Amino acid sequence: MSKQSYKVCFCFRRRFRLAAAEAPEDIKALFNQYSENEVMSLDQLHRFLIEVQKEENATLEDAQAVMGSLHEFKHLNMFHLKGLNIESFFKYLFGDVNPPINPKLGVHHDMTAPLSNYFIFTGHNSYLTGNQLSSDCSDVPIIHALRRGVRVIELDIWPNSKKDNVNVLHGRTLTNPVELVRCLRSIKEHAFFASEYPVVITLEDHLTPDLQAKVAEMITQTFGDMLFSPGSECLKEFPSPESLKKRIIISTKPPKEYLEAKEVKARENGSKKGKEEEAWGKEVNFKAKIDDEKNDDLEEREGDNNDEDDSKLHQNTAPEYKRLIAIHAGKGKGSISDWLRVDPNKVRRISLSEQELEKAVISHGKDIVRFTQRNILRVYPKGSRFDSSNYNPLVGWMHGAQMVAFNMQGYGRSLWLMHGMFRANGGCGYVKKPDFLVKAGPHNEVFDPKVKFPVKSTLRVTVYMGEGWYYDFRHTHFDTYSPPDFYTRVGIAGVPADTIMKKTRILEDNWIPNWDETFDFPLTVPELALLRIEVHEYDMSEKDDFAGQTCLPVSELRKGIRAVPLHTRKGDKYKSVKLLMRFEFV
Repeated sequence: MSKQSYKVCFCFRRRFRLAAAEAPEDIKALFNQYSENEVMSLDQLHRFLIEVQKEENATLEDAQAVMGSLHEFKHLNMFHLKGLNIESFFKYLFGDVNPPINPKLGVHHDMTAPLSNYFIFTGHNSYLTGNQLSSDCSDVPIIHALRRGVRVIELDIWPNSKKDNVNVLHGRTLTNPVELVRCLRSIKEHAFFASEYPVVITLEDHLTPDLQAKVAEMITQTFGDMLFSPGSECLKEFPSPESLKKRIIISTKPPKEYLEAKEVKARENGSKKGKEEEAWGKEVNFKAKIDDEKNDDLEEREGDNNDEDDSKLHQNTAPEYKRLIAIHAGKGKGSISDWLRVDPNKVRRISLSEQELEKAVISHGKDIVRFTQRNILRVYPKGSRFDSSNYNPLVGWMHGAQMVAFNMQGYGRSLWLMHGMFRANGGCGYVKKPDFLVKAGPHNEVFDPKVKFPVKSTLRVTVYMGEGWYYDFRHTHFDTYSPPDFYTRVGIAGVPADTIMKKTRILEDNWIPNWDETFDFPLTVPELALLRIEVHEYDMSEKDDFAGQTCLPVSELRKGIRAVPLHTRKGDKYKSVKLLMRFEFV
């Protein structure tokens, strides 16, 4: 090797050498405040937990547990016999024992209210491995979804090529099918891995009555006593998640209603041929409306079931299949106002596409909120999302929609919000809706997301520093010849008045960036707010590189200084990458 090339190599290694992480000045100042002679005693740590970390109920035993978690550093001169030195204190703050959401909370929401009182972790086309047009259908993405905590699995069921069995596939596309029975068995095996609360199977049914009967037999044999099936009549009120622990629930449109919806649709399509639709502001009939999007998923629009022969449905409606349906779906006849009419004697589910919802909230926002106080609203992605992308879930949530259905095999900022919402309540897949979305006011008024409310609280976020990229990424991943130039984006996803993103300055050539910047976020509806955190690496000539993300429910943020693990684009946690942050409500 020439002297010159050796020099270049040495320089390259030197540039990528990792400097030791050092506590920010604020952390050093806090340590000095709560220590004596450069040692933080057990009593001083206990006081720090109460006064700075805002753990009002912290005991001396809790402080001792923190010290115990640092035993591995005793031989590294980072731990003093009488307490913590600055290095071990810093390791505690930046360690896995100090997460932003308290893992000890577990499931802590009231789980005894009706299902309609909860946001539910909901999948869309749960069987697809990739895009909506040509990917394989499989039970593998169903398993992955259940193990992540998803509680609503959607299956599109169609006759196989011989019409003697039932497959799951995305109809009228090139997706390769998977047998229904395989999906059902995988649901049974993995349903309660992440949560003991009920799993709902929503069926998009495209079957003849004889195959419906076959499905009823499959479901009954597979799930047995796990199945919650109250009979053929609509429920007067939904049961609670607590009462349905480890139960499987079937939700679909009863067969007779499929036929009626198809006949109505055929008549309406005939009558409107050659005419333009009325303006949205008038009471239009959503039933006849087909999205402007090309190739929208017709089978998604409840009531289409137009691949089978009507006469068979006239002759028989597979009563054993109908008896399995616990959550009845279907919009019924008429306009959006008719769909959203609340029946005091029964509850049901309706489905709207993301486009239908966006249009409906303009003129019927409060009606939707009132409907979802007792009934269930499912929202699904528009059909043109062939790449399995997703939409803004807050539109549905702020109107009380329980089942905001997402393509879990996709990724992107919308899915990060979904993951963030369901980190709440112990990750059990059910998050209790705020009271203002489940109860009417003293004058029977309901929450109106269009109204700008006064600021209820202000979240103050300090982004101190980050570390871990040096260990989790190739050293040339961000820049070939120099360390990365990181910056952090931090902000709120929530009601429109609260939604905002801010960013730190860019720190050049540093594997361990130390920003030490503070941001204030006034919140008008903190109950629906999610804290968004992203780290990027600045690239002058190309798109900035992704370097990690997470999303956290503001309602469950632990006050104080916390170690915030970051995740990949797909939502998997990095082994080492994390930020040191402080959360305060001022």
